Amino acid sequence: MREIKFRVWDNEENNFWGEGRSLSLVSLVSDSLVNDDSTVLEQYTGLKDKNGVDIYEGDIVAEITQFDDDEPDIYEIVYNEDGHYPAFDLKGWTGEVNGISELSLTYGIEVVGNIHENADLLVDDINRMMPDDIGNDIHEFLHGGDK
Repeated sequence: MREIKFRVWDNEENNFWGEGRSLSLVSLVSDSLVNDDSTVLEQYTGLKDKNGVDIYEGDIVAEITQFDDDEPDIYEIVYNEDGHYPAFDLKGWTGEVNGISELSLTYGIEVVGNIHENADLLVDDINRMMPDDIGNDIHEFLHGGDK
């Protein structure tokens, strides 16, 4: 049977509700604390990273690279409701198949933080891609080819 779990980020206290505290779906839905802007409810994806750590919506994961000197790509775990395939996926993933599935089956992924406590990890990855990648994309769009 699949495991359905949640965690709750408290925006006012800036932490997750008590580690090890069992949160049932009934108590979460009926709890008024979860139904306002002071908290963020995040669902367990049903997957574990390369170290056996549970992967939740809102986690930041790094792609395990093939070579030690490769810079890993960093992604946020999101629930993708767009399109015809609602599922947990990697925000910014551009592959043809589900990013979590693709990376889990190839080199693997590792939880390196979450969007509440480690948002800087995502900024570093965006800065690593700019400005050259974006400039090249704009150049291709305007001029029909690589610069």
